[in-house]
Amino acid sequence: MMLPVKQQWKVAVLDMYEGVANEGMRCIREILADYSATHGLQLQADEFEIRLANEVPDLSYDIYISTGGPGSPVDSAGSDWEKAYFGLVQDLIKWNESAEVKKPMLFICHSFQLMCRYFELGQVCRRRSPAFGVFPVHKTHAGELEPLLQQLPEPFYVVDSRNWQVIGLQPAKLQAMGAQVLAIEKERPHVPLERAVMAIRFNAHFLGTQFHPEADAAGMRKYLLQDDKRQHVAATYGAEKYESMLEQLTDPGKITLTHNRFIPTLLNDIILGPLSQVHTPLMTKL
Repeated sequence: MMLPVKQQWKVAVLDMYEGVANEGMRCIREILADYSATHGLQLQADEFEIRLANEVPDLSYDIYISTGGPGSPVDSAGSDWEKAYFGLVQDLIKWNESAEVKKPMLFICHSFQLMCRYFELGQVCRRRSPAFGVFPVHKTHAGELEPLLQQLPEPFYVVDSRNWQVIGLQPAKLQAMGAQVLAIEKERPHVPLERAVMAIRFNAHFLGTQFHPEADAAGMRKYLLQDDKRQHVAATYGAEKYESMLEQLTDPGKITLTHNRFIPTLLNDIILGPLSQVHTPLMTKL
């Protein structure tokens, strides 16, 4: 394996969890640490508490990852932390327009919803009922051509945990900024509702997912086996659904595959180059 010319990389992790206990930050930390060890890199990951401390990274980082989080992606409009956050987004857009070395950013779940609202790409609204569990996600035509999704089957499986959704897309807005919808939620013929968007490439260097690509099967299983979580899920979704979630977590072709391939492929593309997915091994941790 050829090593990249650059051995030191800085990653800014924008923590959107507002102090709420979560698995997302652990998973992101572990993915970055595993990637660094696998490829023999010095990968410095710094975390920024966005919503509570209004911390925003500067432009000295190579990669930016903005996490999921609790609460409404609508009610925070106009807040001081949002102004600072979107200020960073605009600074990165301007940087990428002129600089030779680009600075990519990944937006996960809550961050994805914020970006869809910011760019006015569609309606960000509450779901009729919360989505929680392991679900198939379907690629669009653009998604089939997207290098980050070519390592995953059709459909691929994700951890979905949200009360909000993005629907009612504005094709003119998407086209004007060069954005492409990469994935949509599973088809439900018996439910007369629009299928929500699950992933968008906002531009050549910004990508967002409604799902949690960082989620790992072991962590979610541990979460579901907690007594209070088991009782809540069984009471909300039914015992059969709960058992189905646990069963799907043991399938190496579902959550484990997405966890092992999505963010590592993104890092490969940035650090090792666009052809890296062909000749560079991905993480295979189960």
